[in-house]
Amino acid sequence: MADIMRRGLEQEGYAVDITADGAEAIWMATENPYDCVVLDVMIPSADGVEVCRRLRAGSVWTPIVMVTARGDVRDRVRGLNVGADDYLTKPFSFEELVARVRALIRRGSVERPPVLAVADLILDPAQRRVVRAGHEIRLTPKEFALLEYLMHHPDEVVSRTQIREHVWDWQYDGSSNVVDVYVRYLREKIDRPFPNALIRTVRGVGYSIAAR
Repeated sequence: MADIMRRGLEQEGYAVDITADGAEAIWMATENPYDCVVLDVMIPSADGVEVCRRLRAGSVWTPIVMVTARGDVRDRVRGLNVGADDYLTKPFSFEELVARVRALIRRGSVERPPVLAVADLILDPAQRRVVRAGHEIRLTPKEFALLEYLMHHPDEVVSRTQIREHVWDWQYDGSSNVVDVYVRYLREKIDRPFPNALIRTVRGVGYSIAAR
């Protein structure tokens, strides 16, 4: 799969290095100023999650797309918690991979602290804590996952489809209004009790979270 991806990315105009070893991946990403890293969870020596964790611990902020097995939510959550920027679930289309790589390259290498913050709202993925204006907020696991995804993309509009794919299983019924329902739940807890609302609806597109 790595060889196929390399050939395809080279045809798109990218220079590509590949390795099938986690320890070597850490060395390569530390020593070379890559624009983006596509990282499979299932690699030997150090798995993809550990590679990502060590890179972020070493202040390597190259954008990372994590590739996970279909339906393995735990790997997705672990990857995002240690600093991955995005993920793809196997099987995926090459066109989607290229689109996500391009989007991350446009964003560039930006430091991603382990604790997420938007205005006076703070989310700690490791401790599973959410605090706003000094008040701890209790969220259900799905509410937490939704808020974490939004806070990983501050000031960006994310579609309902993107949210469903990242927070719910791929097989979830796409016609359901579950995203809108959970956004409403979140608003009741992190917006309504406070003077400034952070979650914004972009009609016909999706949602964003931003200090305003």
